[in-house]
Amino acid sequence: MTPTAILADDEPLLLQALERALATAWPQLQIVARCSDGADALRQALLLKPTVCFFDVRMPSMSGIEAATALADEWGAGEGSDGPFPLMVFVTAYDQYALAAFEAQAADYLLKPLEPRRLALSVARLQARLTQRHQANAQPTESNLLQIAQALSQLQASAAGHPSALEPVAPLRFLQASQGNALHVVPVDEVIAIEAADRYLRIFTANAEHLIRTPLRELHAQLPTNEFWQIHRSVLVRATAIAKVLRDDAGKLTLALKHRPEVWTVSRMFAGQFRAM
Repeated sequence: MTPTAILADDEPLLLQALERALATAWPQLQIVARCSDGADALRQALLLKPTVCFFDVRMPSMSGIEAATALADEWGAGEGSDGPFPLMVFVTAYDQYALAAFEAQAADYLLKPLEPRRLALSVARLQARLTQRHQANAQPTESNLLQIAQALSQLQASAAGHPSALEPVAPLRFLQASQGNALHVVPVDEVIAIEAADRYLRIFTANAEHLIRTPLRELHAQLPTNEFWQIHRSVLVRATAIAKVLRDDAGKLTLALKHRPEVWTVSRMFAGQFRAM
């Protein structure tokens, strides 16, 4: 079976350089998609089910690590099996997260500019892993996909310079949301849910919605500890605002919040916190 790959980098020249280098180092590899941001890389990976993903760590809208985390969370979530999870290779100009990348189930970690010898070694490693998979006929299980997603999530926090690893930060008490010429001051105590939407966050209170322009991971680190639960890579909810949790025949969880009409889906990666319910 011909191996396939998705390449993702927001620098067109670097993307072309990676493709040319792979054509020399691994002629049999078929490039099925070229993406300029993490969100598109995630969509293409879920659609095309590649053998290998070469993701740049830092990209707009969604980093390569965030895309890989989301991919592990959503892989096999539909009907039937999506087959073996792609081998993940992170490509970046920064080497400080290489060890963490390997600990987070990454198949390899390449530094820019690419060196032919290092890429050849990476290709050899990938080919060996694929041979082992083929001989074992390995299929992803729910538990190892969750393990991959959780490990990648830890790497994502590390690569983002997560504030939790630094000095303690006083929890936020207010959020500032602009609307036209007006500035709304929203007390954090009134926030029921937070959802990432493109470049913005939607802030839900009992009676209103607001938009702010802050990455979800940064805001989460500044919120009061344990008051907000992450139920999806793009959604936080206030724990005390959860009205009910429903589980369907397939085990999928959804929840409803007090004072809000929306129904929220709990992703597999974060379903463990509701096991006792």
